[in-house]
Amino acid sequence: MTRKARPTIKDVAAAAGVSIGTASRALNRRGRVSEATVDKVAAVARKLGYEPDPIAQSMRLKSTKAVGMLVSDISNPLFAGVIRAAETRLQQAGYALLVANTDNDKRREKYLIDFFRRRRVDALITAPCGLEDPEMTEALNNPDFPIIGYDRDIGESQSGLYVDHRAAAKEATRHLLNMGHRDIALLSSSEKLRPGRERIAGYKEALLEQGIEPQEPLIRAQKSSMDFVDSEALSLMSRRPAPTAFLCLGTRMLAGVLQGLRQNGWQIPDHVSVMSVGDSDLARLYSPSISAIAWDLKLVGDMLCELTLKQLDPETAGKPERIVIPTRMIQRESCGAPGQTI
Repeated sequence: MTRKARPTIKDVAAAAGVSIGTASRALNRRGRVSEATVDKVAAVARKLGYEPDPIAQSMRLKSTKAVGMLVSDISNPLFAGVIRAAETRLQQAGYALLVANTDNDKRREKYLIDFFRRRRVDALITAPCGLEDPEMTEALNNPDFPIIGYDRDIGESQSGLYVDHRAAAKEATRHLLNMGHRDIALLSSSEKLRPGRERIAGYKEALLEQGIEPQEPLIRAQKSSMDFVDSEALSLMSRRPAPTAFLCLGTRMLAGVLQGLRQNGWQIPDHVSVMSVGDSDLARLYSPSISAIAWDLKLVGDMLCELTLKQLDPETAGKPERIVIPTRMIQRESCGAPGQTI
């Protein structure tokens, strides 16, 4: 069976009795063309089932109306909330959002960046991936292609949005110190990633303010939360003295810590306090509910889109901006004065 050929702009023009140029102007509402002609050409196009060729259209307009976004793990709720907000905001502006997972693999990230560029997305939003190095930062610092950094270093020519992870970790550590804790374990991403580097710095600053020298064995910095294993939490619990509080990322790391505590029979907050960096359903619904440092995921998604749209606007393109998102503490049931560990 022979597939029926798709109608072209030439077919629409012939059926409407106008030139190809007039048909194109009418369908795109560009140039001088009467409303009567616009209505006539549109009616013919609907009758024929004509749809513009997106490739030809993107070449003519020099825009695909698509924005790419790279995250390490789309199933992470801290990314999922941002993606949902960003997609909604970009749709309102007439853009589609294309999302891909890097799996924290630097080679995969490089492949995806090249892939999106070849597919001519108008801009790219990229979150932390793997162990960021100067070579990748330099590659992202391309003034000819808008790349918006989300919690990562991307060079001076590009715009970026950053959650204030240093202030968050500092506030959380101070809160635990004020409750009397001194042996506080921090489970975070690596110092080679901006969020991990900022959290560790804030944690250390809070300890030093109280005259407490940070203990490196209490800091467990993973390449990312995806690489965290429960044995890290169990290893910390076997220390003497053992931590009386855990400050950890609110996804896989929080789940691993809670599982380890349960296996060892440690009760929250009687034996140990727990605070999550990043709020999640797990933190809210766990019993007892877990105190958290949170930030507005919708605001992050919206602001990433605003930075992107500004770089796509000829009047504001090429003017890089930096936005810092504040955090807030949510006190629930998981923190108290130091108890007697088992």
